[in-house]
Amino acid sequence: MRKEDTVKLISAEGFEFVIDRSAALVSNTLKNMLTSTGGFTEREFGEVRFPEISTRILEKVCQYFYWSLQYSSGKEVEFPIEPEITLELMMAANYLHT
Repeated sequence: MRKEDTVKLISAEGFEFVIDRSAALVSNTLKNMLTSTGGFTEREFGEVRFPEISTRILEKVCQYFYWSLQYSSGKEVEFPIEPEITLELMMAANYLHT
């Protein structure tokens, strides 16, 4: 896979998630950062840092991106969320517009 086809998402703790660009574009925030002509450094380097999102939450966000791609055709399949991370996950989803 070419580097242009992936995006690196970096958690608050510095853990790196390399995901397919198509998965990252599920997020409207990431889509704007990675595709706009506004001079975002994220677009230039294909790397986005999240100093406020923990590794555990960012991992779940990445899982959701792939889940969304797989089930966007309308098939109703529940995305599993552990109750103890619900609030943090909702805050991350709100920021990412997913």
